Amino acid sequence: MKTLILFLLLLPTLAFSQIKPDEREAGVKIHTLIEQYSQARETRDTVLLKKILTEDVDQLVSNGEWRNGLRAAVDGMLRSSTANPGIRKLNVDKIKFLSDEIALVDCKYIITDPSGTERNLWSSFTVIFQKKSWKISAIRNMNPTGD
Repeated sequence: MKTLILFLLLLPTLAFSQIKPDEREAGVKIHTLIEQYSQARETRDTVLLKKILTEDVDQLVSNGEWRNGLRAAVDGMLRSSTANPGIRKLNVDKIKFLSDEIALVDCKYIITDPSGTERNLWSSFTVIFQKKSWKISAIRNMNPTGD
C-alpha cells in the first residue's frame, strides 16, 4: 500500500517532467558554459571568450550598445570590464530548450563594484550546439526598472 501511495505521489513528476534525460546532460554543460563566460569576463581571458562565443555572436548591453561579431563583442567586453570594475556573477535562473541544438538561458546578473554596491541586471543567452560543444550565439543584458 505504501508503495502504491508513493507511486501515485511521484506519478505527476515522472509523467510530466519537462526535462528529457538528454536535456539534463545538456543543461549541465550549459551551466558550465555560463560559468566559463563569467570567469572569462572576470579574468579578461580573450582566448576562452573566443572559444565559447560563435563567430557571429551579437550582444545588446544594458546601455543600448549593439556589439556584432566576435571581435566587436570581445573588444566591448574588455572595455566594459575595465570601465566598470567589479565582480560579475551570473546565476542561471532558467534554461528553455527550443530544439536539441538551441536553448535560451535566463540569468540573474549581479555586478558588485569595488565599494560593494550591487547592480542587479538580467542576462539572456542564446546558446547553440556547434562543433560538438555549446557556444554562446547572442547575449541580451537588461536593466530592470522596478515598474
